[in-house]
Amino acid sequence: MPISGPGHALFALTLAALGVSGILRGDFTAIWQPVPEGLPAREALAYVCALVALAAGAGLPCRRSAPTAALALTAWLLLWLLLFKGRLVWLAPADAASWEACGETAVLLAAAWVLHAQISDGRRLGFAAGDAGLHTARSIYSLALVAFGIAHLAYVKETAALVPAWLPSPASWVYLTGCTYIAAGAAALVGIWARLAATLSAVQIGSFTLLVWVPPLAAGSKDAGQWSEAVISWALTAGAWVVAESYRGTPWHAVGKR
Repeated sequence: MPISGPGHALFALTLAALGVSGILRGDFTAIWQPVPEGLPAREALAYVCALVALAAGAGLPCRRSAPTAALALTAWLLLWLLLFKGRLVWLAPADAASWEACGETAVLLAAAWVLHAQISDGRRLGFAAGDAGLHTARSIYSLALVAFGIAHLAYVKETAALVPAWLPSPASWVYLTGCTYIAAGAAALVGIWARLAATLSAVQIGSFTLLVWVPPLAAGSKDAGQWSEAVISWALTAGAWVVAESYRGTPWHAVGKR
């Protein structure tokens, strides 16, 4: 299975682009941040992250290299989530932004894990492959959606400022999208219309990318923060589509299918 769908291809291309960017810049791309400035061997670690992303992006489309690429990426993202993003929760467990940051890495981890579960023959780390691995990956994605929704509701004012000016009642859109994130995450987690929930959440993430971040970049914005958020949003869109594609063949209104 070289390419399982458009999401798989987009995810691979995104990883490869992030890897090239990290190598050229000699620093962490936005998906790995924040990383403490005083961390020992920080520059070397940045290159490792870039090489992992590049190798995964190059390996995932190929039949022979895809299993190894998916497994290595899954292991690296899981380690990153526990050691670096988990540190944010340890330092500020009551801060919704800490959980949102974990959710960003969790979406990428879920996408990598989905691909591993689908590609692996189960002879290595069988518990993480097949149906068991797929269920774990989808659960991780579902929890990430809940974290995104809570962050929206916790930072209504800040999020409303990002809503395009041509849309009326910005705060209402924040409440709506926050609640839909939580509802989609809960539905996918318990297996109620999980395919529909995963697909609509991917559409919502992609809509944020197109409506919130693409316009200022297309207008020539030099704001590093906007570029970083756009990169993260693009990567999340690719990861979300991988998860949504994993439900192919599942009825849209199935109950009990996780």
